[in-house]
Amino acid sequence: MSVVTDLLARLDGIGRDPRGGWSRPGFGEADLGLRAWFAEQATALGLDVVPGRNGDLWAWWGAPGPDAVVTGSHLDSVPGGGRLDGPLGVVSALVAVGRLRAAGFRPARPIAVVVLPEEEGSRFGVACLGSRLMTGALRPDDARALRDADGTALADALRAAGVDPQGIGRDDAALARIGRFVELHVEQGRALADLDAPVGIATGILAHGRWQITVTGRGDHAGTTRMPDRADPVVAAARVVLAVEAAALAADGARATVGRIDAVPGGTNVIASRVEVSLDVRAASASAVRSVLARIEEDGALAAALSGCAFGIEQRSWSDEVVFDPALRAALVDLLGDVPQLPTGAGHDAGVLAARVPTAMLFVRNPTGVSHAPGEDAAQADLDAGVDALEAVVRHLAA
Repeated sequence: MSVVTDLLARLDGIGRDPRGGWSRPGFGEADLGLRAWFAEQATALGLDVVPGRNGDLWAWWGAPGPDAVVTGSHLDSVPGGGRLDGPLGVVSALVAVGRLRAAGFRPARPIAVVVLPEEEGSRFGVACLGSRLMTGALRPDDARALRDADGTALADALRAAGVDPQGIGRDDAALARIGRFVELHVEQGRALADLDAPVGIATGILAHGRWQITVTGRGDHAGTTRMPDRADPVVAAARVVLAVEAAALAADGARATVGRIDAVPGGTNVIASRVEVSLDVRAASASAVRSVLARIEEDGALAAALSGCAFGIEQRSWSDEVVFDPALRAALVDLLGDVPQLPTGAGHDAGVLAARVPTAMLFVRNPTGVSHAPGEDAAQADLDAGVDALEAVVRHLAA
């Protein structure tokens, strides 16, 4: 068993979901356990662990300073997610840095491994929350007001994790220390498998956003209200979901997903008064996403009206299409050779940071392409190839 495989196996018991997969919501018990594990591992390597203002956690080789080479990822997960999404990038970074230290490498500039919090947005609804706060893409007041499904405010979750909620926000000092940022991640798709390549380089990220659709009807009694007399938002929401699918299928290369549906108040013998529907839309450009969204709004309102219900939609997050730094990408290609270069439809902290610092991404082959689900996996040889690539990149950039 390789070092990276062994370290990943040690994390398998943290946040294991009895329904399948792993559930590690940001700043929850499992996530905090992983963050504590990271601090222990980094300290054992001789790195200095320093918490950031926004719940980010840094492990430094050398004094924090300008032009640092930074790598890392996140540790939180979607509900019932896979074992590699996030932790692979953190574990690979620790292994790569450990190898360099053991080999006697002397970096000419600081090196840091960073853990960025709540990347998935599965708890508070905003993806890449930590990097958005750091770069100023998310206002502190808006972040502090976020609440999870249990009603816990982000401010309280931060406080419980030892982070001052009044101190969150754009962190120019942290950004100024980053010379280049490279994130390694399992590929969330099967392009590398189709190309028979263990490692690839990302060219960019599709534009994507998240919205909440609210379908409002009339709450009533399930046993006494005749079918023709109902304004049932659950029936209307079902039609809206079909309208979402149709809008995406009609647009070349677009993806639209409803991943969560909540009926309020949620009683078995109660006709709901409203239904809240999560919506995720992605496409090659911002205009393409907006085009799909416009059709969803139009067709969704018509679909809701068929059941006598009202349709509303509110944006929760937005990310323009990202093109990773061409010069940094070219340097990785020169170093790693003829590896595939490919875009991705998955959002990443690297995509948010790309607006402020030179950023690149490495992908490790996913044989099935399954991600955000328990079937997410990679062969040991490919995991090792990913660490080899990341070690070479960090060595080159820090020399």
